Amino acid sequence: MNIKELREMISLMKEHDLIELEVEKEGERIRLKKDAGGVIAREQDTHARYMPSQPVSPPAELPAAARPEIVDDKAYLVRSPMVGTFYSAPAPDQDSYVTKGGSVKEGDVLCIIEAMKLMNEIKSEVNGKILEILVGNGQPVEFDQPLFKIEKP
Repeated sequence: MNIKELREMISLMKEHDLIELEVEKEGERIRLKKDAGGVIAREQDTHARYMPSQPVSPPAELPAAARPEIVDDKAYLVRSPMVGTFYSAPAPDQDSYVTKGGSVKEGDVLCIIEAMKLMNEIKSEVNGKILEILVGNGQPVEFDQPLFKIEKP
């Protein structure tokens, strides 16, 4: 399951005021359950291997992607659209997608965020130059955490 499917499940839960939702697809099972405080937590079972639930704290509306935010007249700030683990390269033995000082174009992959054993490519929505990479490879990231500062063209 990918992040889009997860977002659709969360929206479905909110729309129909569901307390719990369980979906099984291609041998992968995921259960979303709202606690007393309204926080949605997930449990996932892949090929009969249990993975403990970890809280997912979505805002009222999840963003469609890592949308750039204008931080000043010279830069955009790219924030994480989800909770997960930040990876700067497609594999440990490969080069990073972007480097400080490097140029990016709209649609270029900036990084990968692993969430629920799914690798989610975070793509640039702007053209520019990488001013700062604000997270280290392999570090956990939170929803809405700043990832990159990109210079405006």
